[in-house]
Amino acid sequence: MCFLFLGMNGIFVLLNFFCMFCRHRHSAAVVGSNIYVYGGLNNNDTILSSLHVFNTGNLQWKEVLGDGERPCARHSHSMLAYGSKVFVFGGYNGERALGDLYSFDVQTCMWKLEKTAGRSPHARFSHSMFVYKDFLGVIGGCPVGQHFQELALLDLQSHTWKQVTLDCIGKELLVRTTANVVGDDLVIIGGGAACYAFGTKFSKPFKVNLLPLVPLGDKLMPTEKNVNFRVSHAENAEALTQRPVMNFEAEKHQLVSDNRVLQLEKKYAKMGKDILKNFGWLDLGRKVYTKEDGLHICFPITEKFSAMFLKKHDQDVDVFEEGNDTFVCKPFKGGGILLNEVSCSTALNFLKKCGATNLANEVGEVRKSSKSPFQTMNESIALLIKQKDLAETLLEQLPNRWERLGDIVVLPATSFKDPIWDSISKELWPIVAKSLNTRRVARQGRVASTGTRDSTLEILVGDNGWVDHRENGILYSFDATKCMFSWGNLSEKLRMGNLECKDEVIVDLFAGIGYFTLPFLVRAKAKLVCACEWNPHAVEALRRNLEVNSVSDRCIVLEGDNRMTAPKGIANRVCLGLLPTSEDSWATAVRALRSEGGMLHVHGNVKDSQESLWTAHVLKSIDEIARSEGHCWEVSIEHVERVKWYAPHIRHLVADVRCSSF
Repeated sequence: MCFLFLGMNGIFVLLNFFCMFCRHRHSAAVVGSNIYVYGGLNNNDTILSSLHVFNTGNLQWKEVLGDGERPCARHSHSMLAYGSKVFVFGGYNGERALGDLYSFDVQTCMWKLEKTAGRSPHARFSHSMFVYKDFLGVIGGCPVGQHFQELALLDLQSHTWKQVTLDCIGKELLVRTTANVVGDDLVIIGGGAACYAFGTKFSKPFKVNLLPLVPLGDKLMPTEKNVNFRVSHAENAEALTQRPVMNFEAEKHQLVSDNRVLQLEKKYAKMGKDILKNFGWLDLGRKVYTKEDGLHICFPITEKFSAMFLKKHDQDVDVFEEGNDTFVCKPFKGGGILLNEVSCSTALNFLKKCGATNLANEVGEVRKSSKSPFQTMNESIALLIKQKDLAETLLEQLPNRWERLGDIVVLPATSFKDPIWDSISKELWPIVAKSLNTRRVARQGRVASTGTRDSTLEILVGDNGWVDHRENGILYSFDATKCMFSWGNLSEKLRMGNLECKDEVIVDLFAGIGYFTLPFLVRAKAKLVCACEWNPHAVEALRRNLEVNSVSDRCIVLEGDNRMTAPKGIANRVCLGLLPTSEDSWATAVRALRSEGGMLHVHGNVKDSQESLWTAHVLKSIDEIARSEGHCWEVSIEHVERVKWYAPHIRHLVADVRCSSF
């Protein structure tokens, strides 16, 4: 973005700098006419700790050392400017995620490790940071977890953190996003991640209205309040102009206005309710009711709005017109604007102009506080531990995130690992299941290092591990204790399913339970798939899945080592979906292709700095194998798909290798 205003000389200087100090995963911030660049990785993947400044006036670079408490080398951190200071938060130092906050004063050239109050954000990297009014915000990042769906706000005056939980948990992965403040809205675009073997997901644009989160007066809302906000998603840029709908549902405390309601005449009720909901002012935990006179409606309102309503606002507005759920605001100064476009102040004045009155709730109904599943589990197990006279430190092993596989809640492998839990297992696991509202609970294990890659999932509550999982209109049924299921291949399964294969014969060398076999048959309409698999548990599931998806008549299951069972000379396309590498079966794949050639989809785990070396190796190897088999083919890499991050710096890639006759 800096290139747009630096001119050609500036571009040359910038390019010259990055040739000398090339880096990526760094951060930058602008203070006055200077651009500050800190940290990152160089072309040798060395983690950097240097701070450089580019003066846009004289187009000169220089390194700034600075005094004080310097941050350690890091990459994938966030950085922003506030006043004369540049703030740096989090990042990755090569061994662990960081959760420290440093500032650099550009006037004094002093680094400082900031001391803050309240609950600090969890350590993270690949997150986003922003400034709104006098608040610094942190959102998203890795490692992906439930707590990373929180929006952390730091009052830069009192240096106190508060946390706000967004209502997008399990829906969006806020990793490597862009977060920009537009007016009173935080607009988040892009991002996504792959949690090892559990899923590649790309996030939709959405926004959060920040106005209700900051103080009306001089004090921050209490930091112990943990408020859930429903975010507004957008399929396109046009939708981002809409006002977000937010849901105030306090997990630990009530966020009600001392039981206050807003009274409106019935003729304004529909418009009033829509405004209250649109700006997050309606307390959705309580009921709307009609006054005894039948002429007025009372809407439960939040504490924040109640305080706002009592403040004086200067802008006057005329009466609004109603029409097809869109309301027209007519300020006295003239000109109509849509509700979606009006400011918070204008909407508030409209309600007052309609005769809205802030009253005490006459029906005496106050919303009860709700608890998250984690809170319920934590409190119940804490009571159990106390009854059994066990150490409270055991509570540190409770999971704060989990996944659902069919109707099974799967806990992380690191949860409840102390052997002492076994002594209370009969009481423990029913409590966990009840807290998570499920009948079956399991604990994740690592995929076995055997050639058949068996699952090591442990069932804690429930009779068996068979689950049904529907994905892209395809039903996958399997025993989760015996077969692995990779969420991370979703995008690749979609890609394969979107191919045009109705006249093709396909060989799937690593069929498993049908990860790619089923998309080829159900969605791509393949003529025939020869599915090779040597894990008997996976074969059992595969046969069942072919039947329930009504495609068994177009599939031949070949049980055993594919190097022995795979057909030869029949395939238009061969899928090699094995990680970390499928290289032992590359020759088998070449032999399976027709004499005139075809397409190979070669999977592999590759270090991010070695992608070009890997593709060159694939190309050379396939070409040599083809020649050794007597084929005069032109071998080329048609496409390389980056499926997901399998581990830090390790990508799951798929090379589409085209083999064509001359």
